[in-house]
Amino acid sequence: MNEIFLWLLRFLILAALLMPPAQTQSPQQIQQVLGIGLENLILSSLYNDAPHQNASYDFIIVGAGPAGCVLANRLSENPNWSVYLIEAGGVEGIFHQMPVLAAFLQGTHSNWGYRSTPQKRACYGMNNNECFLPRGRVLGGTSSINYMIYNRGNKRDFDRWAAAGNKGWSYEEVLPYFLKSESANLAGLENSPYHNHTGPLSVEDVQYRTPAAHAYVRGAQQAGHARTDYNGESQMGVSYVQANTLRGRRHSAYRAYIEPIRYERKNLHIVTMARVTRVLIDPVTKRASGVELMYRNKYYKVRARKEVILSAGAFNSPQLLMLSGVGPADNLNAIGVPIVKELPVGKLLYDHMCHFGPTFTVNTTRQLLNIAYINATIVKSYLLGNPSTMLSSIGGVEALTFLKVPSSSEPSDMPDMEIITVAGSLAADQGTGLKQGANFKDELYDKVYRPLEISMQDHFSFLIMQFHPKSVGRLWLHNRDPFERPRINPKYFYNPNDVQFMLEGIKEAIRITQTPAMQELGTRILDTPLPGCEQYTFGTDDYWRCSIRTMSYTLHHQVATCRMGPESDPTTVVNAELKVHGIQHLRVVDTSIIPFPPTAHTNAASFMIGEKAADMIRGDWQ
Repeated sequence: MNEIFLWLLRFLILAALLMPPAQTQSPQQIQQVLGIGLENLILSSLYNDAPHQNASYDFIIVGAGPAGCVLANRLSENPNWSVYLIEAGGVEGIFHQMPVLAAFLQGTHSNWGYRSTPQKRACYGMNNNECFLPRGRVLGGTSSINYMIYNRGNKRDFDRWAAAGNKGWSYEEVLPYFLKSESANLAGLENSPYHNHTGPLSVEDVQYRTPAAHAYVRGAQQAGHARTDYNGESQMGVSYVQANTLRGRRHSAYRAYIEPIRYERKNLHIVTMARVTRVLIDPVTKRASGVELMYRNKYYKVRARKEVILSAGAFNSPQLLMLSGVGPADNLNAIGVPIVKELPVGKLLYDHMCHFGPTFTVNTTRQLLNIAYINATIVKSYLLGNPSTMLSSIGGVEALTFLKVPSSSEPSDMPDMEIITVAGSLAADQGTGLKQGANFKDELYDKVYRPLEISMQDHFSFLIMQFHPKSVGRLWLHNRDPFERPRINPKYFYNPNDVQFMLEGIKEAIRITQTPAMQELGTRILDTPLPGCEQYTFGTDDYWRCSIRTMSYTLHHQVATCRMGPESDPTTVVNAELKVHGIQHLRVVDTSIIPFPPTAHTNAASFMIGEKAADMIRGDWQ
């Protein structure tokens, strides 16, 4: 952590301490101004309805990510139902709300700290070939530490879900749930039928934009990519990013769905810093009756009168199922967990792998993202509510481009690749945030990015992301210890077609930089060869193939570990109502149920899944 970031940390905590008492009378106001450390001392008690042995609630929700927060909000609308929301992490502080600090959050206790097994065909640029796999461990889940990109997906995604036997999940049927959650503030889209303005979750334009972002959007259009609303009629084309921020602050699931109702719904009970260790399932009746959890080094059993709902995410939900005896026989037998129901939990894992780069220099000065440019004036302006400072940049992400590649076999209206334009690189935070959070090697940073840090030359990068990879991974348990991390092997780039798609995406990004709009900035590719790729001539296909396997970076879009589908499909774990096959009163409600790699970032879908599941649950119990 460099001196600049330490200075910023001290400044913000000092600002919180100096705020006049009259301005901090309510718990909500206190929470908006205090830093992470102070929050742990003062605010954690506000979200700790400590468990009592054999206490009972109508619904127990495990995990407070987007889907879990939505469920807690919607189910507690019925005053006759009691809801217990259990979160393993703590509560957001002011640093979570500052979009520019997204990369730093992945190095905090708000991240579970998962990593892949050493990869044989990817992540060569990471220590021990291990890809870091960020997942949120905080009230708000991954929506509290991610890059806030709001991208729902392609119409065909959901129609394919329905065609695979999941009645009720077609695009026409899920669109109302996307809209229900959304409160859009997007220029030019005020009257779009694809956006709502009254939901809990803010979706807005990022008001801080660099010259490179504007040049890129013009350049992409010059290269033949239409301007689009990628959450509207067609994804194909280029757009400034739509973000889950509210007036320049991160708007997480916690901020949108929990904070506004916490103090007025006495039937909503929340405990943080509590670790669920298993679901209580009767092996004879196959009925879930509650959960076992650890809170402050003591085990408790808490009962559910109606349902247990796992919303713990694509890694923790399958882990809890397997610890509870629901999973593949080979894994459960190997670790000595009695089998309650044999299901292919964790047998499938899809993820969106990215290529970090290429990087380009431009001839502007101090107009792109660099943490060194943050000063007292910018911080003061931000604290006073200015949504257009550098601190409101969503980790540097500025524009998205959705495109086809020549080798695609998908329909013409379904993108294969996404180009994510980022106003900086690993050097933008001087190696203190993203490099650490993604596990990049010192050697790689020192050779390629350190010179940019020293020269402070303005530069930007692309992330090239493939939507529909053919490589399939899996997740399993090493032992029956609930505090042991699951083993995760995504098998990135095992299918060589995935590398070819990535190569074609890189070539298109480079082509866009050659347009007049981008050349007006003097855009030039950074041609320092990567360590391990020096044997190839820079810019050749073989060089980029090596670079793809070296600069491998995931945006934490893992899906399908508890895949949704009919019970007749041996690859599925839950049905279209998200009920676990063969187990009563147990559902999984999070992105682990998504059956195929989506043409999207998964955060928006997580909110939709929570909204739809809430209606299904209410339909069953009302």
